[in-house]
Parts: sequence; C-alpha cells; structure tokens
Amino acid sequence: MTTEYSGTGDPARSLALLWRTRDKPSRKGGDLSVERIVRTAIEVADAEGLAALSMRRVAERLGVGTMTLYTHVPGKGELLDVMLDTVYGETARPDEVPGGWRGRVAQIARENFALYLRHPWLLQVATTRPPLGPNVIAKYEYELRAVDGIGLTDLEMDAVVTLVTGYVHGAARPAVETAQACRDTGMTEQQWWHAHAPYLEKVLDPGRFPLAARVGTTAGQEYQAAGDPARAFEFGLARLLDGIEMLGRDRAGAASAGVTGG
Repeated sequence: MTTEYSGTGDPARSLALLWRTRDKPSRKGGDLSVERIVRTAIEVADAEGLAALSMRRVAERLGVGTMTLYTHVPGKGELLDVMLDTVYGETARPDEVPGGWRGRVAQIARENFALYLRHPWLLQVATTRPPLGPNVIAKYEYELRAVDGIGLTDLEMDAVVTLVTGYVHGAARPAVETAQACRDTGMTEQQWWHAHAPYLEKVLDPGRFPLAARVGTTAGQEYQAAGDPARAFEFGLARLLDGIEMLGRDRAGAASAGVTGG
C-alpha cells in the first residue's frame, strides 16, 4: 500500500494555497478554480485510491491540460495538503453535545471514524507534518475545547486530542478494510464466516488452544463473522474515555490536596 506524506510541498506555496491568499483565475482554464481542482482530486482518490491520484489524472477528469492545473496548484504535494484540509472540514462541530466532556469527545471520535469510512485514502497519508490550513486548525480548536476545563494542563489537553485521534486512526483501518474486502470479493463478512467456520471446527483442538476455542467460538457466534470493527471501536472508545476521566480525577485530587495542604 502506497504511503503519501502531508507537508511535503513548498511551505510558502502550501500555506498560500491552504489559506487562499493567492487564487488567481486562469484564462486557459475557464471556470477552473482551486476548489474545483481539489474536489475533483478527492473524487479520484475516493473512487480509485490514492495510488491513482496524479496531476495528470485530475486534469483528465476535468477535461483540461495538465499544465493548466499548475497555474492554480504548484504540485501534487500542495494538492494533497489542500485535499486533507478540505475533508477535515467535513466533521460536524455542534456547539451543544449531551453528556458533558465524555459526550463531546465521543462525538469527535465518531466523526473522525466516519470520515475515514467516507475517505479511506486518508489511512494512506502520514500526517505527522500536518497541513496547517484553516480546517485543520478549526478542527484542532474544536477538539481541544472538548477537554478544556476538566483540570488538564495545556500539554495534557494536546496529548488527549492526539490520543483520541490516534486511536480512531487505528480503529478505522479494520473497518475500512472490511468494507473494501466486501466490495472487492463480493462476499460479506457473514458469508465468509459461514463458509469457513465449519472447517475451522474440524481442525481446531480445544485441548491445544482452550482459550482461542472458547473465546473464539463465543465471539464468532455473536458476530457471525471473524470480528466486528464497529463494536470494537465503541468498546475501545469507552475504555479510552474511562482513562481520560481517571486522569482528570487524579488532577482534581492533586489540586485539592495542594489547596488543603497550603
């Protein structure tokens, strides 16, 4: 699987493109714009995968010459940054979310999970050097706001956001791969399981693998598949929230002890 990296474009050009400080119309391109180019590039990546994305492929889909794109977008590196910033703008950011901070963080996690399902190519982009565009910054601001005021330091707030989004990234991969397997093979997870389970029962020795036999049988009967990525995501999210809550309590207790001791 091809891995692309965000933040590989020229810094000045990337930031100008991300923040639209320079978006001059092209006479050759007619009504061509950065927005139209980016939306088309996202459509290509959604439909054909990130490996199929190129300036030439986007130009073909738009019906223009490849060189015409370069009057709007300097190169593929800058294009990828704007694609990322654009799809990050899709996440819902309601002002009011029931359930306090846990509800807010859970809503953020589910929005990010859904984003990966809509745009599976996101899993092929390493974003340790993120595109510093307006949607990325707005998303980060909203995610920080979810844990603001629960007793964490600024560094801990940043770490919690990183922890949650990193968890979602890992949990989304099996969900995306499951959907892709169903699409590419024409067989659902349930159909695959029902075809393989009878043969597994014949070869699996409970005496040699007692836990795998017991737990695997229980899970298989429950899921009617080898696994359930959506359920695993929700289970892990709840445990993650429990850990954050415990950290908040520890911080609150330490602060209270400090006041009492003083």
